[in-house]
Amino acid sequence: MLRFLLLAASCLALPAQALDAREIVRLSDQQMRGESSYAEMTMSIIRPGWTRTMTMKSWTKGQDLSLVLVTAPARDRGSASLRRGREMWNWVPGIERIIKIAPSMLGQSWMGSDFTNDDLINQSSIVVDYRHRLLGTEAIDGEECWVIDAAARESAPVVWSRIKLWIGRESLLQRRAEFYDEFDERVNDLVTYDVKRIGGRLIATRMEMLPADKPGHLTRVITHQAQFDFDVDDSFFSQSQMKRLRD
Repeated sequence: MLRFLLLAASCLALPAQALDAREIVRLSDQQMRGESSYAEMTMSIIRPGWTRTMTMKSWTKGQDLSLVLVTAPARDRGSASLRRGREMWNWVPGIERIIKIAPSMLGQSWMGSDFTNDDLINQSSIVVDYRHRLLGTEAIDGEECWVIDAAARESAPVVWSRIKLWIGRESLLQRRAEFYDEFDERVNDLVTYDVKRIGGRLIATRMEMLPADKPGHLTRVITHQAQFDFDVDDSFFSQSQMKRLRD
């Protein structure tokens, strides 16, 4: 996937003077997804008066192929989201329909969560579609992090006009991100916790997306299992596969 549902990286120590901002972001992006990835996760949508929880599986290959399957609860079981390049589709088993997600819908909520369609399926490339500027360093959970401002290129088909990133200097994990709209208003904050080694890589196994203007609202994602760098054919990421997948 998933830029924001697989924040994984191998433990590397890299000298700051050897890297510019774009290279730091490229290495972090490369490390978090590998050549391919698989993860099993729980997502909890938390509101002041209620909480809704669902379980999911996700697969990615490179930067252009992603597939997410909802495995519970029963009413959402079998729902799936697919990305190939810059195109995205949702499979809704209740009505047995595949719905193509128009570019105007990428900023909408995914399954009622605080993640957008774009966040979840990673439609936009933080490496290609943004210009990067190193602002300095700041410690998060005892690790010194590069602080990088990523501004969207004028013609880029992206949801966020600017993203501010905190990337660990040793782990290359994205430890925090702030998302800004076209008016440069901060919309969401993403914070990661509980770094563990799973599937041979360090993973921030808990992440929380918090709307900037909605106190008490957040979406928490916990990764239970993950695998990386296995063989998977491009044909797995298809509309027919979306309909065939089972938990």
